[in-house]
Amino acid sequence: MTTRILLVRHGETTWNAEKRWQGWADSPLSELGMRQAVMAAEAVGAVDAIVASDLSRAAETARIISELTGVGPVLTDPDLRERDVGEWSGLTRDEIEARFPGAYAAWREDPNRPPPGGESNATILVRVEAALRRIAAAHDGGEVLAISHGGVMRLLERTHSDTDRPPPFPNLGGLVVDVHGARIDVGDRVLLLDPSTDSVTAPPNL
Repeated sequence: MTTRILLVRHGETTWNAEKRWQGWADSPLSELGMRQAVMAAEAVGAVDAIVASDLSRAAETARIISELTGVGPVLTDPDLRERDVGEWSGLTRDEIEARFPGAYAAWREDPNRPPPGGESNATILVRVEAALRRIAAAHDGGEVLAISHGGVMRLLERTHSDTDRPPPFPNLGGLVVDVHGARIDVGDRVLLLDPSTDSVTAPPNL
C-alpha cells in the first residue's frame, strides 16, 4: 500500500531571521515561526499521525500543529534532522566567506562536497530515506505530516526529480512524498500558509 507523507519545513527560527546556517544547532522558533505553525494547522487537513525531527524547531512546530488538530502524540525521528553543516553552524554567508574563503562557492559548484566537518549528500539521503520508509511502514496506507528541514527536503527533491537547483523551501512549505515499500516518489510542492493573509518567509537553506 502507498503511504502519503507531507514533508514540511518548520516555522521561522531566530537564526532564520538572522540568515544563519543552523544544521544540528537548536535555534528556537521566533514569535513569527510560532504564529506560522498556528496558521498552518488550519491547512493540514486529516492526517493519521504527526512525526518530527528531534531538533526543537521542528518538534515545536509539530507540537503546535498537534495541539490544534488533535492529532498526537507527536513522534520524533532523529533521521529527519537537517544536514550537519559542521563548522558553518551559526554563521551567516558573509561570515562563512570571511572564515573559509572560497568554500561556499566551491560547495555551490559541487554540492556533493560536504561543508567542513559536515555531512555529505550520500549520508543524508541514506538516513532521510530510511526515516521515510520507517514512517510509511508504521502507518501503511495512511497519511502522515512530517516536520523536517529545508536543506534535506531540497536534497530529496533534487534526487527524485529533474530539478537540479530547486529554490529554497519557505517555512511551512513542503513536498508530497508517496512511499510504496522501498520506492519513494516525490511529488508537488505545497504551502501550508496563505500568502495573501499570512507572513511567508523563505530563509536560504543548503
